[in-house]
Amino acid sequence: MRILLLSAYHAASHRYWCEGMMEALPEHDWRLLTLPARYFSWRIRGAPLSWLAEQRDLLQQPYDLLIVTSMVDLATLKGLVPSLARTPTLLYVHENQFAYPKSSAQHPGVEAQMVNIYAALAADRVLFNSAFNRDSFLAGARELLARLPDHRPRTLDQLLQGRIEVLPVPLREHRTDKAKSETLAPGSGLGSKPASAPLRLLWAARWEYDKGPERLLALMQLLEVRGIDFQIAILGEQFRQIPEPFTQIEQQFGHRLAQFGYAESRADYQGWLDWAQLVISTSIHEFQGVAVLEAIEAGALPVLPDRLAYPELVPSKYLYASDLESIEQEAQHAADLIQTQWQRLAEGSAKAPSVTWLQWREQAAAYRRCFEQTLEQVDKGRRVTES
Repeated sequence: MRILLLSAYHAASHRYWCEGMMEALPEHDWRLLTLPARYFSWRIRGAPLSWLAEQRDLLQQPYDLLIVTSMVDLATLKGLVPSLARTPTLLYVHENQFAYPKSSAQHPGVEAQMVNIYAALAADRVLFNSAFNRDSFLAGARELLARLPDHRPRTLDQLLQGRIEVLPVPLREHRTDKAKSETLAPGSGLGSKPASAPLRLLWAARWEYDKGPERLLALMQLLEVRGIDFQIAILGEQFRQIPEPFTQIEQQFGHRLAQFGYAESRADYQGWLDWAQLVISTSIHEFQGVAVLEAIEAGALPVLPDRLAYPELVPSKYLYASDLESIEQEAQHAADLIQTQWQRLAEGSAKAPSVTWLQWREQAAAYRRCFEQTLEQVDKGRRVTES
């Protein structure tokens, strides 16, 4: 099968999915087009123009299947490239533009949300990486459509009926480098990750407001007050504007920082996954959390808020009570769970939940099935139309 894969905002999570899919499904003939993860407003509306200007010949070649991320203005792309309008199309929704924290000045406007709606309607099949992503997309679309003045569809759900599926971003193979992980910091250990001082924490997310950096700062301050001896590796992709809490963390907790910044290589990143005993999240916006899942796969115990996609992924004993109204109260809940998990490590009863079901070797068949069903669905629709 000849497949055109388009990623209009090629951030780390999108790159991870694209590369993993092409590696796991090598029987297909892939063509990948990407654009850098910057200038969000321009990317979500201008990607078709950029590709038309720079990759017209490649776009106009014949393909059996078109796969695009939700940052692609698919409706416009199909209008500009008629051959793609007839190509069976999968839309993969890593994140939707309805579920961003509304208190932030960076909350996307209606235009980005409409691009999501039009793209979903222009696709033959719409895949979401979690049920939370799907549900928040449909709820957000219903709310938006209800606010429009007139001549609006009553619900997007009916228009998309039979086209929606939840299919997570699978995990790529984790290659443990024991020698690397054991030299990262004092007390490193693999396998059962026994308790040792200092406690080794990992926080891995984009350095942006929606990942809750102010909540991370509050948690670290509380751990310090409680006298917990810890080291933390703070990883993640950084952009032009870095939220102020990261500056405060660097200034106040230099003695606690085992790593502060983006891992220089995949091997370094995997080394930090192997090093960590606990992986923590403070996110107020997360549709799947691949970095957290990778750390769990490497054996780290999760300490995650009871919100977003996390309840779908791990048992409740790894979740702390969510409190979006009080950062301080939520920090108390997170610190309590960290201490509980540390005690379990000390007792030898700690074990990370299994995420093997999310690995590519388990999910590849579902992706193959989805590809084939999309082609069959489009072919059946054409036969009905022509009869």
